[in-house]
Amino acid sequence: MEKVNKAIIMAAGLGNRLAPVTNGTPKPMVKVNGVRMIDTIIDALHENGITEIHIVVGYLKEQFEKLNDKYNGLDFIINPYFEKYNNISSLYVAQDYISNAFIIDGDQIVSNSDIFNPKFEKSGYCAAWAESTNEWLMQVKDNTVLSCSRNGGKNGWQLYGVSMWTKNDGEMLKKFVAQEFEKGNVNIYWDDVAMFEHFESFDLGIRKINHGDIMEIDSFDELVSADKSYAINR
Repeated sequence: MEKVNKAIIMAAGLGNRLAPVTNGTPKPMVKVNGVRMIDTIIDALHENGITEIHIVVGYLKEQFEKLNDKYNGLDFIINPYFEKYNNISSLYVAQDYISNAFIIDGDQIVSNSDIFNPKFEKSGYCAAWAESTNEWLMQVKDNTVLSCSRNGGKNGWQLYGVSMWTKNDGEMLKKFVAQEFEKGNVNIYWDDVAMFEHFESFDLGIRKINHGDIMEIDSFDELVSADKSYAINR
């Protein structure tokens, strides 16, 4: 049994799809029903005893300092590439912390802290069964990911932005992220590295969750659906 001892929260992006709310606020710092999205992640990590938390920041990075009023010991890693490159750049600057770690998209609302149970069997993503989805969809057999579709599909496991990595897989992911970034493959998601660019090098599984355990806010309409107070910004 493997065990996570740290977390990387990816929070550097511009969050353009939530404009105008994100015109002056980083997406993970947006409040939904009175609670900042990133707080739901940090609180859930703390509930599971994970206190080594590295947050990759870029857009309006100074606003994340407000988190220090509530939490102790957060480590902020500045991504100087966030305006030019995709989120592979964020994992590139945080590469030293990938082993035995959760990697978490910072623009999610966590409703079930059990998803951050630090004990796990193999590297992979949190995933929920989907009969049909437009999100990334994995085909899985005997807890082994056989394939993944970026365009969704039917009857598979929908990938969520929470993954866990063993020491060995983390070192391998670190190597491949650096390799891809340094050769100029900078416009891909970091997830592409393990799921597509070097899929054959990993033996990935999943952590089964329910769709309600994590809420991904990908658009302004979804934000309004989750918190009606934002309807005034339409």
